[in-house]
Amino acid sequence: MIIRSWLFVPGDSEKKLKRARENEADALILDLEDSVSDDRQEMARSMVCDFLKANMDRSRQKLYVRCNPLDTELALADLAAVMPGLPDGICLPKVYSVKDVNTLCNYLSALEAREDIEQMSTKIFPVATETAASVLTFHTYLDGVSDRLIGMTWGAEDLAAALGASDNRGPDGEYDDVYKQVRGLCLATCRAIGVQPIGALVTNFRDDKALEDDCLRDRKAGFIGKIAIHPSQPPIINKAFTPSKDEISHAVRVIEIFEANPGVGTLGMDGKMLDMPHLKQARAILELSRQLADME
Repeated sequence: MIIRSWLFVPGDSEKKLKRARENEADALILDLEDSVSDDRQEMARSMVCDFLKANMDRSRQKLYVRCNPLDTELALADLAAVMPGLPDGICLPKVYSVKDVNTLCNYLSALEAREDIEQMSTKIFPVATETAASVLTFHTYLDGVSDRLIGMTWGAEDLAAALGASDNRGPDGEYDDVYKQVRGLCLATCRAIGVQPIGALVTNFRDDKALEDDCLRDRKAGFIGKIAIHPSQPPIINKAFTPSKDEISHAVRVIEIFEANPGVGTLGMDGKMLDMPHLKQARAILELSRQLADME
């Protein structure tokens, strides 16, 4: 399933959980980490598990849980508490390398066996760049990663804190070079291993134009979705990452002209030269459109 919008929801708020279920987001990430204080962890775990059990139909909207980092004493308790609710996946924060993803895979296998859940059915979606070490370890994903991994996103906020930065953007509002590099590494790694690349959040949830512009930049670069931190953001994200009628029409024309000229590698259309990469892009747009149509 293509997931365009991932909405974070505090795991300790029954009101916000209920409202999020009615949101247009393709997936919810029920948060047990940053949005839940230490003294509310136990309550949040119970609330999230109850919410999962009460919402077993995931055909329209997937339900993920963000646990606490694996190097804390909270993580295993989080996983043990929520797995009876059959989450579609676990969002893993503050990873250091692929080792953390594969360790989580082992934990999930044990818990799936305990709960009599189909093995490998619980997926993993990490926030891949919240530690300084993670910036230097994207190559480890190429050496063998769990099949549970379905996508990755990158994060600039926690990474700035990890790097000791006072800000992650320059005077022009653009990300500083290190964050641009991390964004590119996340995208390239996802494409290299065949998982979904998801763009980072836009913190100013009142600026719809900034969100739309950032979505379009991400989509142009090759990302297929984006993180949301406010209920108003998923509709904008979904629209930006859904091929328009004009895009679909253009893709159809590109495919038709190549099919009408078999064996020809370069063709002209509308005053522009087209070659095999353009044909590949056109087919990808139609496939994406088909998958999104099947989700409706």
